[in-house]
Amino acid sequence: MQRKIHCVSVITLTTDFGTADWFVGTMKGVIAGINPRATVIDITHDIPPQNVGAAAFALAMAYRFFPERTVHVVVVDPGVGSTRRAIAVRTARYFFVGPDNGVLSLALAREKIQSVHLLENKAYFLKPVSRTFHGRDIFAPVAAHLSRGLPITKLGPELDKFVQLPHVAAVRDRGKVTGRIMYIDRFGNAITNVAETDLGAGELGRAQVILGPNLKCEIANCYSAVAPGRLVAVFGSTGYLEVAVNCGNAAEQFGLRVGQKVSVRIRRD
Repeated sequence: MQRKIHCVSVITLTTDFGTADWFVGTMKGVIAGINPRATVIDITHDIPPQNVGAAAFALAMAYRFFPERTVHVVVVDPGVGSTRRAIAVRTARYFFVGPDNGVLSLALAREKIQSVHLLENKAYFLKPVSRTFHGRDIFAPVAAHLSRGLPITKLGPELDKFVQLPHVAAVRDRGKVTGRIMYIDRFGNAITNVAETDLGAGELGRAQVILGPNLKCEIANCYSAVAPGRLVAVFGSTGYLEVAVNCGNAAEQFGLRVGQKVSVRIRRD
């Protein structure tokens, strides 16, 4: 009698592998070989190479839109082959699998963590484990086994700590909110950590976004509120302030970069 496979609804993949090489396809092949009933969904494979912060932000923006018990796998791993740890995390709603380099931490900050486990049990790895492709040899097979209902405790000992990226939040000081650019998307929109809730009721119409001495714009309801080629700020789908150019690329046109300071000044009427 064929053993019944318990299948989690979804496994997601977030990597910096791109799609020109065989890396992503190979991970999906490994998952299919262990749990052919799993549904694998790509969040993105276009994270800038080795950019842990960008991957953490992308995952944090996307993960909660998936069904409960989804296994989220992230492989942005500049420390692959080193002594950095590999972990799996169970929260009240999801599983997360990836290197212990902070890439999971922004999403986990929004979740109720139940347990964190070191990936140590080689029975759930491919053999041999390569020095450079733990996405294929560790993270993909572990995710597939979790999707079959494997108890997370089987993967390795429980940990009481994991690497966390520094907590970054915009700061409100009287009539000004100060934040920074967290992510630049493929349209060249600069997504900041300034949330709409950082502004008070009735302040949107009096707010001016400042990115430098000679670079300022207003906050509007949509990109097309300004003429094509003009700079504008919008609270986008992430809930955070985006600086954009209508029908253009703000990052290229104005040299915007991740980490750059952004201020929102509330004018007095």
